[in-house]
Amino acid sequence: MTQQANSGLAPRDARPKEQVVVFAIGEQSFVISASSVQEIRSTDSLGGNVVELDRPVLPKVRHIVERDARSYYVVSGYEHFHLPLSRPTSVLILRNVPVAVLVDRIEEMAEMRVLLGLPRSFSGEERTWYRGVTVLGHKVVPVAEPRGFLTAEELRRLEEENPGLLQTGVHPAGTSRRRQGERA
Repeated sequence: MTQQANSGLAPRDARPKEQVVVFAIGEQSFVISASSVQEIRSTDSLGGNVVELDRPVLPKVRHIVERDARSYYVVSGYEHFHLPLSRPTSVLILRNVPVAVLVDRIEEMAEMRVLLGLPRSFSGEERTWYRGVTVLGHKVVPVAEPRGFLTAEELRRLEEENPGLLQTGVHPAGTSRRRQGERA
């Protein structure tokens, strides 16, 4: 006699799931969709691929990084989120936006099961920074919006002051771009 499969098994969780990267800046944790991250690098491994902007127009963006024939504006995570000065050790190179974000550390890869809207107390520029909040373990964590690191207006200003950097991957004639650590 064969035994029937137990139909009393607990039902599977049918909620949609999203893979996320949990990162930290200072003591604050954040998550970002793993599908929006092209690669994660150590800041030490970027080396000569980091170029100082001739005309930084935003305090949070002073460099670009060149990776695989593409250039990305390097956004300081602590300056973007208005957090205390920190020591970034990793960079998240984002997909579909010309942004690389400096973060202090990668905490883990996780599965996000719920995305909640932002509370009304988020009423300023932070509404563009976040998709919402989620719960991981026993912590409520903000979910970063990849397009929120540099708004369309900020991208326009950067391009206006540093024309052609992202389109060509090489510096325009008549301008100098200093690699990180070079002197003018």
